[in-house]
Amino acid sequence: MRRRRVLAGLAGAAVSAAGCGAPDRGGSGRPGDPVVLTLLSHYATDPLKSALQRVVDEWNAAHDRVHVRTTAVRFQDLLTTLMVRQAAGQGADIIHPYSLWAGQLAQAGVVRPAPPEDAARIERGFARPAVRAASVRGRPVGYPTEVQSYALYYNKRLLRAAGLAGPPRTWRELEEAAYRTARRDRHGNTLVQGFGLSRTDDSTVVNQTLALLASRGGSFLQPDGTRSALDSPAGRAVFALERRLIDRGASDPGIDLLKAFPAGRVAMAVSGAWWTGSLKQTMGRDYRDVGVAPVPGPAPGNRGTVTTGFLLGVNAKSRHPREAWEFLRWLNDEVVPAGPRAAAVRATRMSVLQMSVGTMTGRTGDMRALLAAGGDPNLGPFVDALDYATPEPNGPRAQKAKALLRKNIEEMWTGRHPPDAAVRNAVRQVDQELSR
Repeated sequence: MRRRRVLAGLAGAAVSAAGCGAPDRGGSGRPGDPVVLTLLSHYATDPLKSALQRVVDEWNAAHDRVHVRTTAVRFQDLLTTLMVRQAAGQGADIIHPYSLWAGQLAQAGVVRPAPPEDAARIERGFARPAVRAASVRGRPVGYPTEVQSYALYYNKRLLRAAGLAGPPRTWRELEEAAYRTARRDRHGNTLVQGFGLSRTDDSTVVNQTLALLASRGGSFLQPDGTRSALDSPAGRAVFALERRLIDRGASDPGIDLLKAFPAGRVAMAVSGAWWTGSLKQTMGRDYRDVGVAPVPGPAPGNRGTVTTGFLLGVNAKSRHPREAWEFLRWLNDEVVPAGPRAAAVRATRMSVLQMSVGTMTGRTGDMRALLAAGGDPNLGPFVDALDYATPEPNGPRAQKAKALLRKNIEEMWTGRHPPDAAVRNAVRQVDQELSR
């Protein structure tokens, strides 16, 4: 999605493969040869590519009967690849889609519901938002893997320089802090944004807005997912806030947030947990200036945010579903020693994998144990958010609805439409799309 510049950046190669180049879905066919499962993901470049390949190599070394072969494409190409390969009869046995697409993939016959045993493991092992994101019509279709909740990043140094003792706890404090930390030169050029707004892709535009919307008590869609819920006091307040921050010089969506924040030119921004690893690598020693806090609500202690995620599921047309689910249980449900204090810390292989690259799963117990064993403290608020976050809706037309919402947010940012009109336009267009 999103989401996320990190996954787009990490998946920079057009197509790469770990292991052999062309997937062999069933092995050679000779008696005694192992079944070969193919796994398609967007983990095309390091560190994600190597992290996934290490656990696959571990499985292959210990299992003679079933081997796994990984293939990867850029995140931007993943949905198209899943659909095109499926139509051509070349779908991978195991797929790793963005949870937003779960309803669309189920409707297209790409992903199958999890068997009862695996569904029970998923429902009891993961935080509720992660389970909901990996489910279609209430039934899990895969194991939640990378889970992204959203929180408020802030630059401690910039807040201190503006006389602020800590991050804002309410919307009013957020807006005041944004104005106090923003700075321009004598020519009116932006030196520091008080609050950054990202225009990178659908997920960075939409998810920061949905996180603020949830913190205000609102939601994007009605509970049944058939109509928009954006035309509400909360929805209008979010659009008005973002436009006000732009008008008063505290935000400039024309500046690349993902470059400006690590350069110390943005005081606050809402983003996902994935950004911690990217910032740590980019900022070096300056990462000590970065703090993370819950997205502020109307009053101190109010909580609300959005969560996104990925899932590992089995292709509905796989010839080896039993073996595929066996591998997924081993990867996502089997607990192993982990962390620098291996004797004391135990977590699932997927949780260890995600923590190693600076992200997290929806297993809050695993995440808290790994954080206590030496993980980045800035991930703590993201783990806490899994207790109250709202998963983004994943109906059959969710991706198209999200793209329409992005279009209207950006038109409001650029001044083409005032906030209330942008809300009305978004509702009309999204409702029309969902009714198809």
